[in-house]
Amino acid sequence: MADLLVGALIILGGLVGSLVAYQIYRWLSTRADLTESQFDDILVLAVGRPLIIGIVAVSLYVAVTVVDLPQQYEWIKNSKYLGAFFIILGAWVISTFVQNLLVLYGKWMAAKIEGDMDDRIIAFLEHAARYVIWFIAFLLVLSYLGIDITPLIAGAGIFGLAIALAAQDLISNFFGGALILIDKPFKMNDRVKIEGYLGDVLSIGPRSTRIKTLDHQLLTIPNSKIANSIITNYAMPDVKLKIKIPVSVAYGSDVRRVKEILLEIANEAAEASNYVLWDPAPSVYFLEYGASSLDFMMVLWAKEFNMAWDVKDHINYCIDERFTAEGIEIPFPQMDVHIRDQS
Repeated sequence: MADLLVGALIILGGLVGSLVAYQIYRWLSTRADLTESQFDDILVLAVGRPLIIGIVAVSLYVAVTVVDLPQQYEWIKNSKYLGAFFIILGAWVISTFVQNLLVLYGKWMAAKIEGDMDDRIIAFLEHAARYVIWFIAFLLVLSYLGIDITPLIAGAGIFGLAIALAAQDLISNFFGGALILIDKPFKMNDRVKIEGYLGDVLSIGPRSTRIKTLDHQLLTIPNSKIANSIITNYAMPDVKLKIKIPVSVAYGSDVRRVKEILLEIANEAAEASNYVLWDPAPSVYFLEYGASSLDFMMVLWAKEFNMAWDVKDHINYCIDERFTAEGIEIPFPQMDVHIRDQS
């Protein structure tokens, strides 16, 4: 009779402990709601309820161990069943945590991608993660209870290998897209150069990124390839673009005058046009003595990365006009051949 009283007190203590744990869980949930991060909410949600149930389960087990049971029920006192129960609780915690993490951050990534295919992939990953976690927990429980799980592991390995091989490209492209969203090497409407292809970003999907080239062709690049490529982004850190325009004049030209004219053209373009900037200021450099010309370099800054051709067209037109008026010759490649008479 005394053992029943002790068992009842242990169960009562477990119930009180579970109520205290529940109040702590509610308090932590309230505190987590006040923070900006969602990670603590996920952690509290994953651990709270399994912990409460675990306290009740431990109290019941301890109460059973102090009570004299009939012979046919003595197997209940075996600790391996409590261990199996805790494996299930652990799977519950991990499954809830992973599922909520995928829901939170997966939906956040999906909101940045057009279309609904990414939502389907994230939903698939949620279910797949839950099934994998519970399957592993099931195998651990069987192994803990002394049941041979070798055939199940072999079958699961073959099945998993087949799935992994079939979905290899899909998975690598999906995680490549996730890396693009996290690392942000570019965003929508940025002008980029990837693997030698130049164009504007139209969409970033779960499998591929689409770029419209300057010839108005649609280019689809797998995200896994982009994740391992060198990317030039003309819209970052800002949208202005440095433009270099080489200019050559004939030998015998007045170098100082040529430089003055080019600088005047650059300054006039910055003052009169809508696509050349004053800051940074235009500049002109006399670079070298070429094979058949004196070579200069004019450096300007376009207001936006998509104005390069407009700037070059305007500047080249002005150069041709001014050089013609000033009598400055624009040379063409030439070679002097000297023939010596050996007769």
